[in-house]
Order: sequence, then structure tokens, then C-alpha cells
Amino acid sequence: MAERFDTLVIGGGVAGLTFALRAARWGSVAVLTKRNRDESNTKWAQGGIAAVLDPEDSFEAHVEDTLEAGAGICHRDAVEMCVHDAPDRIRELVDLGVAFSKKAMGDLDLTREGGHGARRVVHAKDLTGREVERGLLEACEADPNIQFFDHHTAIDLILSARAGQPGPNRALGAWVLEERTGRARTFLAKVTVLATGGAGKVYLYTTNPDVATGDGLAMAWRAGAVVANMEFYQFHPTCLFHPEAKSFLISEALRGEGGILRRKDGTSFMEGYHRLASLAPRDVTARAIDAELKRTGDECVYLDMTHLPRSFLMERFPNIYATCKEYGIDIAAEGIPVVPAAHYQCGGIHVDLGARTSIPNLLAIGEVSCTGLHGANRLASNSLLEGLVFGARAADTARELARDAREAPQVADWDEGSAAQPDEAVVVSHNWDEIRRLMWNYVGIVRTTKRLERAKARLDLLREEIRHYYWQYKLNRDFIELRNIADVAHMIVRCALERKESRGLHYISDFPELNDAQWQRDTVISRNG
Repeated sequence: MAERFDTLVIGGGVAGLTFALRAARWGSVAVLTKRNRDESNTKWAQGGIAAVLDPEDSFEAHVEDTLEAGAGICHRDAVEMCVHDAPDRIRELVDLGVAFSKKAMGDLDLTREGGHGARRVVHAKDLTGREVERGLLEACEADPNIQFFDHHTAIDLILSARAGQPGPNRALGAWVLEERTGRARTFLAKVTVLATGGAGKVYLYTTNPDVATGDGLAMAWRAGAVVANMEFYQFHPTCLFHPEAKSFLISEALRGEGGILRRKDGTSFMEGYHRLASLAPRDVTARAIDAELKRTGDECVYLDMTHLPRSFLMERFPNIYATCKEYGIDIAAEGIPVVPAAHYQCGGIHVDLGARTSIPNLLAIGEVSCTGLHGANRLASNSLLEGLVFGARAADTARELARDAREAPQVADWDEGSAAQPDEAVVVSHNWDEIRRLMWNYVGIVRTTKRLERAKARLDLLREEIRHYYWQYKLNRDFIELRNIADVAHMIVRCALERKESRGLHYISDFPELNDAQWQRDTVISRNG
């Protein structure tokens, strides 16, 4: 028997919860999460949320900083909308009880991060995402119109055309694997919202949690949705380099507070790469570190905070200070060893300013979407902002769509046919590892056409192998995620091969220069063409 709601939200980060809270004002909402409901990329965001709240700052300055970081292909209308909506979204979070850091006089403590020309980043020390997630989640859990389904992994979207329904094709909901029982459930809704976050696990080294496997993006791709700009994958320049640390992020806010990147011999090097030196945008900084490591043969560089008082570091960065201490690193007395790691997906499902995808009644918000805000490189602390703004805007869109939507017809349950229980888990683990290593080695910070073509050829074989396996065995979460990262990897490679220039996060040595005449535009692709 199908579960029916007015809106179905797949994903429980900042975008999904913001949407759910607004949509619950006028209808019933189901929120699906793969693991515990608080486990998302949002929870691990350290830096903050960019918003113009200082009288000496301006919307125009925030817009221009975003456009500059985006390397010429941001959509100005999306940038202006997010920047102008930002103060209201921050005030709403404060009203919900989100405890942002404040100065002694009670004003919000605004910090600065790389690429920003002013102090405009609202934060909760270095645990901003966790605090925002807490506030939104508590509000959603208290709303009787919102129902959570934890440990439910979406398998595929349900489309009216697939279900044999008459009329134009539209989204009807999703088939979902319930982990506790191992059975597939059917969720139907007037409006379906993808808020599944990014896909950092497509790369071997990432700052993302294990849930970031590109599920919503892959489902939308298989359904025929238009996707854009997947070649622009942001590598965070400073991930903790330690054999026992699992991709612990060293926030860009440390550079914003005066951190200096140094070689192993103690000399600084960013002055030779950008006029802002250690405050350069992330794409420049990540490539600079990559170049230094390849040139020197060193395993890492060091982020030096030792010129700042210990008391300040403990107060401003308590989580980073304590975590580094656990690994034997005293950041007040020695440099923090860091390397780049896959961090943020700037492309995604192509949407308009109301979060509409190319598939009717299917919306996409947050990191899974390509809104035009980020362009070829995301400006620091614009990501949580995008989730807040588009989450709120999408709820207004969904209300309009739901008002006109027909009740979803009865849809057949997921058919497992004669699928057997998987007998060799090593097939999944081997392919998972191969895809991630292939992407790291061939489709990383610096690319070549030859390596991209090799990656595509191998991915074609792996995806065919996965397709055959998919229909032979019963589904589990590991295999669903493997299928999804294979599809996401394919999209990244396909977009990277199309863009024959270097821009923002996409640096290909065969075409090292900008080519505005041909490429100052989005790279738009779909499975159907």
C-alpha cells in the first residue's frame, strides 16, 4: 500500500528541512533520510552563512564577490535573489533559536572567508552546520504535518510515463528501500523534492560524510532531467592530513582569521599564485597546493595559526582545536598539516529560480541542484545560504503546483521479480573502490583529455557491469549507492570532456586558457540527448 503526502522530501539537510517547515503550513510532508535524520552534509559544515548584515557592507559587494568567484558563469538573477534574501533567512533562524556566535555587545559576530571583501559570514563558532541542523530539525519534529522516515533509501523516481498514466509526464513520488525490513515501499506525492546534497564519495578523498553519494542527482538523471556544470567539483584546499583522521575539514574560516599556508620548510607560497595570497578563492588555493606538492614531493603543506593567541583559537575554533589536539597537533604552536579533498558539487540538476527541474512536479534544492548561484566556483559560505533561500522559495512553488496537481494514481509496487540475495559483496566493494580511485587519479584537480577519455571508457564498462548486477540481485543500500556514484562519475566526466577550456574549478592542461567566446555558459546535458 502506497504512502501518500502532499509533498515528499528526499533528504534532511538545511534545504530539505527549510522546505519542509514552510510546506507544512499548507499540507502534509514526508521527509526521507538514508540514515539518522540529522546525518547530512549540513551537519558537517563548519564555516558559516554569508549575509549582508553590517551597515558598512552592501548587497552589491556580496553580489560582485560571488560573481568574481564564479568565473563568469554565475546567473546574476540567482545571485541577486540569494544575496537579497539572505538577511531574512538569517533572522528566521535566529527566531527558531539557532545560536549564532555573538560579540560582547550582543551583535552577531561576523567573520570573513576566502574570496569575500568584507566580514559577512554568520557562524556558530566552527560548528555552524550542526547548530543550524539542530534548530531546523527541532522545529520540524515539533510540527504535526511533518513525518520523518529514517533509514529509508530512495531507489528511483516514479514518473507518470513509467506508471502508464495518461497525459504529460510528471513526477509522482519515489520507490524507497526501508532498511529495517529490506522491502521496497512506494511513496506518492503531488510534489517531489530532491534535497539529497552532494556526491563527495565519488572521489577517494573527500570532506563529505558517507551519505554523500549523489542519490538525488543520479535518480533525476535516470528519469531524464536536465543536468548542468558537473565538471565544476570544488576541492577544499585544507583537509587534515593525518593517517588516523577520516577527512576532517579544516575550515576556510581559519584563513579568514589570518591563517597562512606554508611549505614544509616554513616559507609561505600563496603570494606567487594570487593577489589575496592565503585568502585566495578555493579553486586557486587548491591548485596552488596541488602544484606545490607535485613540485616538492612533500605529502602536505601547513596552515600556520601560531601567530594568533591560544585563547582566541580555543574560543573561535573549539572543535578544530580539540580535534587536532586528539591527533597530537597543537595548532597554537605548530602548523596544521593539510591537503586538498573533494568538497562541494557546484553543478547539479538544472533548476529555475523557483527550484523547478525539467520534469514537472519535481523540484531540486541545495547542493543537488544547479541554480546558477555558484557558477564555476562556489564562494565560501554561500552553500548553506543557497539551501535556505531555495528551500523557502521551493515551498512557495510547491504550494502552487500542489494546488493544481491531480491526486497521484495508484502505482504498482516495486517489482523484484526473481532477484536473488547478493552472494558476493566483494563485487560491490571492489567497484566502489575502483570508481573512487579512478575519479581521484583521472578527474581530479588538474585534468587532461587523455585521462578523461580513459576514465570514460572504464566507467562505461563498470556501469554496464553494475546494470547487469542490478537486475539479478535484491537491492541493499550499498548497491544503490554504488549505482548512483557510477552515474554521477559519468556525468562529471561527460561535462569535463565537453568544456574545452579552463575555468574556475575545471582545469584541463590541454586547454589552459579561458575561452569566453565559446564557453561563457553552462554545460547542459541530459540522458536523453
